[in-house]
Amino acid sequence: MIVRLVLLAIVVAMFSCVGLAVAAEAPPPGEVPRVAIEEVKAVLGNQGLVIVDVRKATDWDGSDSKIRGAVREDPGDVDAWAGKYPKDKTLVFYCN
Repeated sequence: MIVRLVLLAIVVAMFSCVGLAVAAEAPPPGEVPRVAIEEVKAVLGNQGLVIVDVRKATDWDGSDSKIRGAVREDPGDVDAWAGKYPKDKTLVFYCN
């Protein structure tokens, strides 16, 4: 069974919408919208979506819950990978 996942979505204005309903209302300033597991499951495989797993290495290594097709990135080295994703994609960040 899938462990409870917390998904954070950062949708930048330049990214295209892939039918991912982030929230019924905008989050308060400074907060990132959260996405329900069901919403992400509904769009998995969409070419306009990139799931980025930003859990710490120890959390990722010790977990049986991994999203198929997700890209693992080091959350401590954002500057090294942040610019490599196309601006026309919607990024969903997976963390715990």
